[in-house]
Amino acid sequence: MTSERIYVGSYTSQEGGGEGIGFGTPEQLRVAAAASDPSFLVRSADGRFLYTTNELEAGRVSAFAIDENGSLEFLNHRPTGGAHPCHLEIDPTGRFLLSANYTSGSVAIHPIGANGSLGDPSQILQREGSGPNTERQEGPHAHQVTFDPSGAFAFDVDLGSDSVYVSILSNKGRLEEVDRLTIHPGAGPRHLVFHPGGGAAYLINELDSTLAVLSYSDGKLAVVQTVSTRPEDATGENFPAEVLISADGRFVYGSNRGDNTIAVFQTGADGLQADLIQTIGSGGTWPRHLAFSKDGTQLYAANEQSDTIAVFTVDQTSGALTATGTPLTWPKPVCILPA
Repeated sequence: MTSERIYVGSYTSQEGGGEGIGFGTPEQLRVAAAASDPSFLVRSADGRFLYTTNELEAGRVSAFAIDENGSLEFLNHRPTGGAHPCHLEIDPTGRFLLSANYTSGSVAIHPIGANGSLGDPSQILQREGSGPNTERQEGPHAHQVTFDPSGAFAFDVDLGSDSVYVSILSNKGRLEEVDRLTIHPGAGPRHLVFHPGGGAAYLINELDSTLAVLSYSDGKLAVVQTVSTRPEDATGENFPAEVLISADGRFVYGSNRGDNTIAVFQTGADGLQADLIQTIGSGGTWPRHLAFSKDGTQLYAANEQSDTIAVFTVDQTSGALTATGTPLTWPKPVCILPA
């Protein structure tokens, strides 16, 4: 078992939920800071500050200073101008925090002060559109904001309209759209990750359990392959959540909520193909988030509904996962961030 220290985001408003952001080794976690529904966590590049969504009806984002011992000091919070922010990212310059309001389908941008605190939004960008899944795609549902490896382009993934919007972030903290990828109808795109080589990306689709392999160049994404995140004999409902890529780009990992598995894909030499090589039990129920240890030798799975964090060793040659020991208990874990 790893002795690495981690932060854990969780749902606090659910029945049996926790009290805030967890911190410690997987064997010994404690509440580092009280927070309401801190469902996604990011850290500044210099390691001084931590930011979290507060996934509430009146959504907000919160800023914390990180002490040398890893403990958190609350700085401030700001409204996101939308409902249920579920993902956030710091832009490559470190000047802005971008967050995705799931229910309202908007993206909020907050300037980051020199002391790490958040200013009032420089933009709240409302997306439009819908999809064929009448229950889940009745309107826009922003699920992720991220950047390409060069940092030149920003991407917001919209589950409701089967879209990935491509933008440039201005120095005034505003997204200026330059392109849009429309994925196959009803896919429900959720999270996007880029190949470290820069020429490929992988989009996990929540509503039809697929992984789309994308070519990428200078802000342009195009689908080159679509593969299932499940074995051929899988039955029942399933909703993929997180997608991860190994540091060398050879392997992609996706979580399956429903099957309660982690899917492992091997990528081609240029990253432009993916083959499902393993599915393994996630060590609990409803694996919402996956994260690598800092050295990439282990993978954490946050199993929301079983209140467990499972740890796997990653075979550096084959990419395959092996479960280690007993999953750890933490209430409603939905995000892991190695400290």
